[in-house]
Amino acid sequence: MSHLFPVAAGFDLSEIDPSSTPGFSGDKKDAERELASHGSTLAALQERLYAESKFGGTRNVLLVLQAMDTAGKGGIVRHVIGETDPQGIHLFAFKAPTEEEKSHDFLWRIRKQLPAAGKIGVFDRSHYEDVLIHRVRGFSTPEVIEERYGIINEFERELAESGTTIIKVMLHISADEQKERLQERLDRPDKHWKYNPGDVDERLKWAAYQEAYQVALTRTSTVDAPWYVIPADHKWYARWAVQQLLLEALERIDPQWPPVDYDIEVEKVRLAES
Repeated sequence: MSHLFPVAAGFDLSEIDPSSTPGFSGDKKDAERELASHGSTLAALQERLYAESKFGGTRNVLLVLQAMDTAGKGGIVRHVIGETDPQGIHLFAFKAPTEEEKSHDFLWRIRKQLPAAGKIGVFDRSHYEDVLIHRVRGFSTPEVIEERYGIINEFERELAESGTTIIKVMLHISADEQKERLQERLDRPDKHWKYNPGDVDERLKWAAYQEAYQVALTRTSTVDAPWYVIPADHKWYARWAVQQLLLEALERIDPQWPPVDYDIEVEKVRLAES
């Protein structure tokens, strides 16, 4: 992904065109072909990671998906993660915290859903809700939110040191594209169930959310846990881009098939004679 870079100093979210396709020169059909052809490679790498963990391996991957409503998190799960073996995946969608969760620190419920060794964890929303919606809606004081950026950085540093490769993705959709997708949910009876009147309430605070993302992205994109902003007006591009990030991460990890503790040739003979 030579044209997809993590958020770094000087980053400005407002300069990112949500309809752009950085790093990809083809069209929708080209992206869908590549997505399908690379699916088997992703699945093979994931299987190696999972197999490695069964013989002492401790490494795993955590994909964090954050976005405004309708940006395509579900599509990423279906079309990218869906190509892998479910037993090697831990998917969790974070909703509004329960009363029990509110009685603990904001990372308590996050820690409970971290992927085990050998797994790819996928967070549909995450601990970043506590510095995004809390900032916009005033659920926490500015002082508390300011403190949380540092707590998050330390938390993710600890995860990285323990063997977790963290990929944080913000799917960047435009206000116009979101409006069209919400309209489609109202127009199609098979999508009515996906529509939430509260989405319009959040949409009315669009500028505040963009500001909250700008601060969170720049304050918490680190070497251990970089943020990638993926333009998401084209669903096909966002899926391709996230698949590329996962492939690159797993190739860097380079999980290996575990060695066996038996004589393969002897077992072949025993099996043939059985």
